[in-house]
Amino acid sequence: MSGPISLLIENYLKEVGFWHVATIGRGCKLDPKLISALIEMWRPETHTFHLPCGEITITLEDVQLQLGLPVDRSALTGSVQSAVGEPYETHSRS
Repeated sequence: MSGPISLLIENYLKEVGFWHVATIGRGCKLDPKLISALIEMWRPETHTFHLPCGEITITLEDVQLQLGLPVDRSALTGSVQSAVGEPYETHSRS
């Protein structure tokens, strides 16, 4: 996030245990050469990176571990409506 977060949103994020995610990356310097190299190795047709060591992908578990997201309940499943009325399909791992 580029600017300061409103106090109301900050309180909601803290209440649901998501505040630390909103602050990730603040003060981090991105390496443009590294980002360019990763973009060149990305294969959108398979959603994977093709590296010299083989083909890899980022899983939801990777994101959970790297961001420190708590997973203490079952995932939401079923269908919900978006703000524009289009259905979203949600799935969970059993």
